[in-house]
Amino acid sequence: MPLTPIPYTHVAFSDSFWTERIRINRESTLPTIYKQLKQTGRLAAWEGWKKGDPNPPHVFWDSDTAKWMEGAAYSLAQHKDKKLERTLDGMIEQLATLQTKDGYLNSHFTQVEPKKRWTNLRDQHELYCAGHLMEAAVAYFESTGKRSFLDIMCRYADYIDACFGPEKGKLRGYCGHEEIELALVRLYRATNEPRYLKLAQYFVEERGRGKISWGAHPKSKQRYANYFDLEAQARGDDPAAFWAKSYEYLQAHKPVREQDQVVGHAVRAVYLYSGMADLDLLGANNGDPFLPTLEKLWSHVTARRMYVTGGIGPSASNEGFTTDYDLPDETAYAETCAGIGLIYWAHRMLQLTSDGRYADVLERALYNNVLAGVSADGKLFNYVNPLASRGVHHRKTFFSCACCPPNIVRLLASVGNYFYSTSNDGVWVHMYAQSDVHIDSYGLQIQQRSGYPWDGAVALALRLEQASEFVLHLRIPEWCESSLVRINGGDVELGAAQMIDGYLHIRRHWQDGDVVTLNLDMSVQLMNANPAVPQTLGRVAVQRGPLVYCVEQIDNDANLDQLLISREAEFTETTADNGTLRLHTSALRASGAGWDEQLYRSAEPKYKRTEIVAVPYCDWDNRGQGEMRVWLRALPMT
Repeated sequence: MPLTPIPYTHVAFSDSFWTERIRINRESTLPTIYKQLKQTGRLAAWEGWKKGDPNPPHVFWDSDTAKWMEGAAYSLAQHKDKKLERTLDGMIEQLATLQTKDGYLNSHFTQVEPKKRWTNLRDQHELYCAGHLMEAAVAYFESTGKRSFLDIMCRYADYIDACFGPEKGKLRGYCGHEEIELALVRLYRATNEPRYLKLAQYFVEERGRGKISWGAHPKSKQRYANYFDLEAQARGDDPAAFWAKSYEYLQAHKPVREQDQVVGHAVRAVYLYSGMADLDLLGANNGDPFLPTLEKLWSHVTARRMYVTGGIGPSASNEGFTTDYDLPDETAYAETCAGIGLIYWAHRMLQLTSDGRYADVLERALYNNVLAGVSADGKLFNYVNPLASRGVHHRKTFFSCACCPPNIVRLLASVGNYFYSTSNDGVWVHMYAQSDVHIDSYGLQIQQRSGYPWDGAVALALRLEQASEFVLHLRIPEWCESSLVRINGGDVELGAAQMIDGYLHIRRHWQDGDVVTLNLDMSVQLMNANPAVPQTLGRVAVQRGPLVYCVEQIDNDANLDQLLISREAEFTETTADNGTLRLHTSALRASGAGWDEQLYRSAEPKYKRTEIVAVPYCDWDNRGQGEMRVWLRALPMT
């Protein structure tokens, strides 16, 4: 059953968890990143750069600035800020001066290498930057109603459409870093221009095709090759010298419908899959849905290549995937952008299938991997998110490759997108947080009251313009072992509710003032990884509700890997001054007493009883430097 998400502009949070994070994102993170964009020359790149000037615009700088603009536009939609709006208008005016007469727009290639346009799609991020600019333009148009930015990007999209495609005289290329596929879909939805949707479909369908007909590349005499081989030869490079060795890195090793394993660069992969899901949602798939392929890829990544925190991509060498069950904790890459991309993909799959397993992963990635990507004050950022640290990993103010900070901005500014949807039979509640949502198509307002994610008690008060019958679909998370639902204080009528694909479906003739209460069991769980994951064998991770926990040196002293926890451990809870729920339990710590200078001996070490404190993984590294660990050594069951 296809779903339609309720936009973030219809969702107002009033809790201590999301309300505070959204405020910090607006008041601290947005200006912090803007300052960095200015200091690093990214903003100056749009003001005009001449040969010989220092700090030439990099090939991906436009994308960093565009993502910040997109996040700023989302913020404006819910919190009017004339100063911020004037800043954006000024940036748009500067961007317009860069656009060439034919519509092309890229700060690097118009100013630094004007003769190399479209000569290296594999590596140079032209279409990737174009995609992020398109998304920012749509967001600004939807937030303000102003068309200036949108018109600029429509001109660029028209030019790209004139350059690429299967028609004679066009390049048969596609982007090395996926992004434009889903951006063109957004541009289509904003303008109703069918050419943009057709171009998005082309970029997806053409990817990885080895059989190239005429017009593949104007300088190539070959008719059968991967496009990236052709363009490399055309610029005088040896395709075999590609540093990644395989086009798996770009998900271009075979046509997308033939792919059944997630491979290569993690962000590129999930952006591609998001674009494929978008095309299915709009029926732009030549009658051959991408869904069967996407379901295979989803099963592969979630069953073999995803961290317990929802992070993906363990390797720094390719910023992506390696082999099945290779999930090291201390060297985990788990890029913040990859977690955000996984949320984008999961959300689209959820709308496409109405299956709760996609919401489960969306929630896992959001509350753990992604939220760990920004500090409590909103001023420091993680590019990578390890699951263990010896005290040397800390968030930073910015990065030379600064994709993650502005990506966090745009996600948090629009996080309300992920909580509610509608279908032709009713209303869907995917995640829980104290909030009010307006659902115009049903003449309904839901007042949700909850202490989630700290408390599993949820109350949903329905305010209806008139009584009506529909289905209320409530997600029961996969981590929840028991739940209880009541309507107006009484039991749900026999036959009125059923569980399907992770959702409790309640069909009822609803009245104004009806109240649904949901109690989700949030008992602490000790999670085990598949025994095929060598790095976590004999270890457990602590999880409560949607939150994965970790231990830090500031609470538990150093040498955290000397701790052993019982698989039958009982936990108590305390609340910190900032509202964070901390977990306490008894554990054993290996003692070095008596070892002196011995490295090995036959006698076992001694253990002493100690109390450990665990905090949510998303909050780690906010209280000082020190070790951290998610996976703890576990004693065998008695």
